[in-house]
Amino acid sequence: MSRVFTLKVIPNLITLLRLLLVVPVAISILRGEFILTLILFAICSISDGLDGYLARRFDCASRFGAMLDPIADKLLLVVTFILVTYIGVLPFWLAAVVIARDLIILTGATVYRILFGEYEFSPTIAGKFSTAFQFILVLMVLVDLSVIDIYQLLMDGAIILVFIVSSVSGIDYVVTWSRKAIAASRQQ
Repeated sequence: MSRVFTLKVIPNLITLLRLLLVVPVAISILRGEFILTLILFAICSISDGLDGYLARRFDCASRFGAMLDPIADKLLLVVTFILVTYIGVLPFWLAAVVIARDLIILTGATVYRILFGEYEFSPTIAGKFSTAFQFILVLMVLVDLSVIDIYQLLMDGAIILVFIVSSVSGIDYVVTWSRKAIAASRQQ
């Protein structure tokens, strides 16, 4: 196996690992093993930055990795939000906003693909902030459940911030992709 081939697959393997860790994260939440959940989720969070850094640093980004990375992120976050809401830690309305945003993006991308064909999907700045703040909130929740109590006002502020940024991000994606759809329809 050549060194170049090895470098090219490492970011994808890291992303795949993050995807595979969704099940153990879910099981550990349901079992109330929050220290384990925190460790696994922290590994996932670090791997999210690491795979992208390696892909850029060694110029080995791939279409497969570009598609798998957001799927791994979203699956991890959606499953985690559903389960920490189920166990009564986060409010239902917040999980509904986070999940609705992702469903709107997925539905929009699917409709765009059906109507106009191939597209280059890249996350918006608001989308990156939304994902980052969602990861931070989940980490805060897991720290609160497993290690130390986090001041409630700080937790409430993080919840409100995730709500605002996720809402703005969802609106931003709808506007951005509506414009792309209008432009694509004019070219047909």
